[in-house]
Amino acid sequence: MAKSFKRRAPLWTRLCAVFGSVLMVVSGGVLVGGNALISRYTSAVDAGGTLIGDPAAATQKSEIKGPINILLAGIDPRDTKTAPLSDSIIVAHIPASMDQVYLFSIPRDLYVDIPAFEPTGFKGGKSKINAAMSYGSSVGNGEHDVKQGFQLLAKTVTKLTGIKTFDAGAIINFGGFKKIVEAMGGVTMTIDQNVKSEHLQPNGKARPRIPGCDKCAHPYTGAQKTYKKGTYHLEAWEALDYVRQRYTLPNGDYDRQRHQQQFVKAMAKQAMSKDVVSNPTKLLSILDAAGDSLTFDGGGNSVIDWAVALRGVNTDDMTSIKLPGGGLFEQGSNKYLGEQLSGDYEQFFQAVKDDQIAPFLLDHPGFVNVNS
Repeated sequence: MAKSFKRRAPLWTRLCAVFGSVLMVVSGGVLVGGNALISRYTSAVDAGGTLIGDPAAATQKSEIKGPINILLAGIDPRDTKTAPLSDSIIVAHIPASMDQVYLFSIPRDLYVDIPAFEPTGFKGGKSKINAAMSYGSSVGNGEHDVKQGFQLLAKTVTKLTGIKTFDAGAIINFGGFKKIVEAMGGVTMTIDQNVKSEHLQPNGKARPRIPGCDKCAHPYTGAQKTYKKGTYHLEAWEALDYVRQRYTLPNGDYDRQRHQQQFVKAMAKQAMSKDVVSNPTKLLSILDAAGDSLTFDGGGNSVIDWAVALRGVNTDDMTSIKLPGGGLFEQGSNKYLGEQLSGDYEQFFQAVKDDQIAPFLLDHPGFVNVNS
């Protein structure tokens, strides 16, 4: 059942976590460093209106008011010669009342219709949704632009959900994001199930690969880093490793989505601690790291515009949503195509469009991640 919300921490500080957990230090930056510091941060992360909507109209500011939909994509570090894949896709919805945030993740392997995209000549077709950025990223001469790829991802999510437009968008580069967590001194979070790392040893070094097993489902061998149930202060490499695990989890990517949403909340709490907002050195380190990890498009509004617009909105928590689904296989064979949504997911998307998520959750409490 959807829980009631108490007015405590400002909503904009929580939303900053969705933008990479760095917007929330803007208020601290104003107090500590003034306009020069904020200008430095803004120029580092603003994408210049190239992620969402019509680039020609991207400089036209409009009033920021609910309902609001924000699209976030997480990618691995890649050079411009490699097509990007969106390993994490999260939508944040803020109702017209501007007193809550609903987060829902879209499975990276969801088998969907990806629309045609004129800039790359892509004709459209069915594929896993994490490939949309790849199909939209080519700019010629073997080069790829993640910002252009995000445009096709946004069109694909629109086609899936029916959300006509996104008011803001952000790309998180996980390599740079690790630097943000390091600058913050790690993060304290609750681990809700025992998790073994597919990739790392207990000391954080990469697990050895099995010779000649490049195409194996589990190509690693040796000791594994294990995360046990409980509340712990994790180092940056531990936190990022934990939230990226899916192959060792009983519910695969669905468990991983929940862990990522838990991580968003934990980062929000950590970023608003006195240890961060009252420490100029640590704050500067976080802002520097933000420039390496975050690309933001506020639909003509800067990150500062968003912070100011939402500064008076308060909430105690975000509501984390889980979309029901499972594996999809080619008819008449065991060939795995990807994931498919099930149950009342279409009704949920309609509730998002109608700004009626709260009533929907009252009737469908199973959509709420109770462990988040």
